[in-house]
Amino acid sequence: MKIPILALPVVLAITGVAAALGRPEARPADTPSLVVLITIDQFRGEYLTRYGTQLNGGIARLGQGGVRFTNAHHDHAITETAPGHATLLSGRFPRSTGIMMNAIGVADNAAPLVAGGDGPGASPARFRGTTLVDWMRVADKRTRSLSVSMKDRAAILPIGRSKTDVYWYSVDGRFLTSTYYRADLPAWVQTFNDRHLLAQHLGKTWGLLLPDSAYREPDSVAIEGGGYNVAFPHRLSDDMTKAGSEIRLTPFMDDLVLAFALHGVHSRQLGLGPQTDLLAVSLSATDVIGHYYGPDSREIHDQVLRVDRAVGAFLDSLYKLRDSSRITVVLTADHGVGTIPELAPEHVRPRPRRVSVQQVMPLVRAKLREMKIDTGALGLDLNVLVSNRRAFRRPEDHDAAVALFMREARKIPGVARVDRFRQLLADTTGSAIARRWAHQFPAEGNVAAVVTLDSLSTWDGNVASHGSPYDHDSHVPIIFAGFGTAQRVRSDFVRTVDIAPTLARLLRVKPLERLDGAPLPLR
Repeated sequence: MKIPILALPVVLAITGVAAALGRPEARPADTPSLVVLITIDQFRGEYLTRYGTQLNGGIARLGQGGVRFTNAHHDHAITETAPGHATLLSGRFPRSTGIMMNAIGVADNAAPLVAGGDGPGASPARFRGTTLVDWMRVADKRTRSLSVSMKDRAAILPIGRSKTDVYWYSVDGRFLTSTYYRADLPAWVQTFNDRHLLAQHLGKTWGLLLPDSAYREPDSVAIEGGGYNVAFPHRLSDDMTKAGSEIRLTPFMDDLVLAFALHGVHSRQLGLGPQTDLLAVSLSATDVIGHYYGPDSREIHDQVLRVDRAVGAFLDSLYKLRDSSRITVVLTADHGVGTIPELAPEHVRPRPRRVSVQQVMPLVRAKLREMKIDTGALGLDLNVLVSNRRAFRRPEDHDAAVALFMREARKIPGVARVDRFRQLLADTTGSAIARRWAHQFPAEGNVAAVVTLDSLSTWDGNVASHGSPYDHDSHVPIIFAGFGTAQRVRSDFVRTVDIAPTLARLLRVKPLERLDGAPLPLR
């Protein structure tokens, strides 16, 4: 069923341009004209079944008309936005891309935002290797690509190091890029920003899409959002500065991103051939809403319904501009999310907790001082102990300090296991957790030990979070639909690193390096 364009009103102003674009050049019959990657940030794989009967938009249509993999996972341990996005079009695990954590993602002071943007500098400087875009360009230098998102890392990392059209949202309401890509904004981006779509959302209310009876979840749960703004309706501020930030916590953010993506397709003439072009769109509102309200909230329920319909409206508009039979669409997510620990079902044992292992570090530093070793020789980044082995005069001193950290960390409630990283690598065939840690970091690196929490326990910070090697964080949808696919549902275990080699085979392009993934069957 076609979703009315009215479901995404901001795209209406540009859908009438199709007639003026002219007829595309003839294309080979065995490749698509356009590949569209849609990534929904923090979209759990089980949302498709949990809300299935209420989904009738683009996500539902893609799943019903294409190849849907129901047992798809990010097969690495730190299931965060940056590592997840970096796997999608590279076909390689974080240990190979160099994007192993959000903390070592795209932040780059040497690449500030252009046009006076409000936000930190960003670039793919830490990304290693190539992506599908590079492979496509080697096969045909005319290939064009565009990547857009609310988040800088979500826009940058699917594309890798390619200097192409990459844009993300600034809280002043504009879509911008950094000096890594260009010195200023092109006219087509400025034209979109001049429409001031954020101003049209001032004072706008996010209410329920369906009648109240359609939602099983309670509307007011004190722990959600720290007890602030927990009940529908949710209203944006009338102040532009406040609304520019607040809109990220609403479905309206996805509408802005999709409108910009569609504007970019027209302006950059993606999909007109004779080459194959690529559009990557990452929708971030589900992640922000999920962190604030949790995956079992009424807000997430309504957001899933709304992003389904927004994707449907986007596809309807795209198909007015381009021949739908020549487009391949891939839908996935960068990670899942765990239930708010305090709201976990009573039967869950051990009981989920909020955990910090930083309390161990004073003991470790005291041990290093006793050894007359620089106290910065061992450092903790959330759940990863990194070491500067050169700072230790003797290997046994290093081993003793790491052993102290491990012994004390294991005493903390909520910690399931603490492993020396190099020893953990020997257990990858018997343990999914060990395998995912092995995929996270290179074997010969500075990681000394890693901490794995109990399932559904989380690091203190967001109300609900992700980042673990457990299935609730790793399970995501993978759907291929449109050109080159057939309708089927597959339950075999697949990984997000399989997406890029699958597209490479479909496009008849060759990866430029060895991949961790393998092509998936699309028919």
